[in-house]
Amino acid sequence: MESQESEATARNLGESVRIMERLRGPDGCPWDKEQTFDTIKRHTLEETYEVFDAIERRAWSDLRDELGDLFLQVLFYSQMAAEAGYFTISDVAASLNAKLIRRHPHIFGDVKAEDSATVLKNWEAIKREEKRASAEGKSQPSLLEDIPRSMPATMEAAKLGSRASKVGFDWPDVEGLFDKLNEEIAELRAEIPSGVQEPEKPQDSSAIEEELGDLLFTAVNLARHLRIDPESALRRANAKFRSRFTAMERAAGGAEVLERLDPKELDALWRDAKRAE
Repeated sequence: MESQESEATARNLGESVRIMERLRGPDGCPWDKEQTFDTIKRHTLEETYEVFDAIERRAWSDLRDELGDLFLQVLFYSQMAAEAGYFTISDVAASLNAKLIRRHPHIFGDVKAEDSATVLKNWEAIKREEKRASAEGKSQPSLLEDIPRSMPATMEAAKLGSRASKVGFDWPDVEGLFDKLNEEIAELRAEIPSGVQEPEKPQDSSAIEEELGDLLFTAVNLARHLRIDPESALRRANAKFRSRFTAMERAAGGAEVLERLDPKELDALWRDAKRAE
């Protein structure tokens, strides 16, 4: 049974590769043939978020389809790379296989790892050794060099804090982060003129933006210390707000009615929506 499933997997994956080759071929799809690495990358980000959404909704049939769309991105990049002579999708799979084996010596070698913490410690040690090997003969790379600047800001902030902590540059405990949060809130307040709700000119907001960024960075690193994914936490808060606000609209009889209500009435509707949850 396992052999049949493996054969089906290989057959379906091979067909996916052939379909992409045809779509990009001389008689292929005009739109597919026009695409480049730069035009496709925004779709990759969109498809990633659609995978997240399907998981959070526990919509497994949707997840199957969204994973297919995400895999399409891999096929697209690999086909374009093959056309340019960079690498093939076979090279991608071979590189992944080698990495998985290399970074799991407790499975494919004689290293012992009884728990997840040991596995992660070994994984990081292997990654550091890989970087040292690839950096031989080159200038010393930054510890933060391989963290993409294009990833969502909350994810980048968490990665930066986590990487810096590897050399001991980190808050010692959660209490220290709460102190830092209070410090950043105070600095943000200090940049906002007394009685002013919004900056009057774009240049007025520069210092405010900087201090707000510091506050958000600290909040993200608090999430890291609490072993909470900040992106997931914020998405959950977004979903909660969406649900409560939609309930307010329904209770009021529509968005147009909400516009005519005063702050106290809006607050009452919000509290009712919160209690209804």
